Amino acid sequence: MKSAILALGLAAALAGGGVAAAQPTHVMVRAQALDAKFIGDHVGGVRIVLRDARTGRVLARGLTRGGTGDTTRIMKTPVARGDHLADGSTAGFDAVLDLDRPTLVRAEATGPIGRPGSQIEVSSSLWVIPGRDVTGDGWVLSFPGLVVEPPRVRAEAAGLRVDAKVSPMCGCPIEPGGLWDAGGYTVEAFVLRGEQVVSRTPLAYAGSAGEFTGLAPAIGPAAPRGRLTLRLVATDARTPNAGVWEGPLPAR
Repeated sequence: MKSAILALGLAAALAGGGVAAAQPTHVMVRAQALDAKFIGDHVGGVRIVLRDARTGRVLARGLTRGGTGDTTRIMKTPVARGDHLADGSTAGFDAVLDLDRPTLVRAEATGPIGRPGSQIEVSSSLWVIPGRDVTGDGWVLSFPGLVVEPPRVRAEAAGLRVDAKVSPMCGCPIEPGGLWDAGGYTVEAFVLRGEQVVSRTPLAYAGSAGEFTGLAPAIGPAAPRGRLTLRLVATDARTPNAGVWEGPLPAR
């Protein structure tokens, strides 16, 4: 009788142990602008979707929220292996995944949300182990590129004044002698008729952070206004970062 009871108990234990219980597992995901700081509230954050890479099932979704981080720590202090760049106020998305097995997780990130004309998509994959939290700096996704905001265009006697605003993806300031030195950036305005470039105008730093201005040649009255396009192109000489804005040439 005793042996039968023990056998039943062992069978029940084995049956119960055959299904692993899901464990809540924290995964901190951050988005960092290439050669700059973290992407957070200042530019609307980055939308994060975490999926099971094998099945495509959504495990979590949310926005990176918080500040751009400590400027001195991120941009001025030499970083040794194991050093953390983020602190408690640095933008991130703390996802909680219910996992019952090691899972290859795919992150799909879109942003900056507050600058829709400059949004890009970044994806990456990471093995996440149940109960093994990913904390600290966490899973950092790099966002290359530049934000180029819709320009202001107005007519002047000698042509069209084009004012543009440019920044790294975190919204950090471009200015002379700054961490993002305006002297290293090239910003140009192109006027196109169809695919043909009508004019190409360099824009110079305008005196306020991230603002560039230039005077494009006047467009003759015979030009078909409806077919004209304005394209802004910004590049950074020191990194792969570049940004483009394009739209109809605003009416004068």
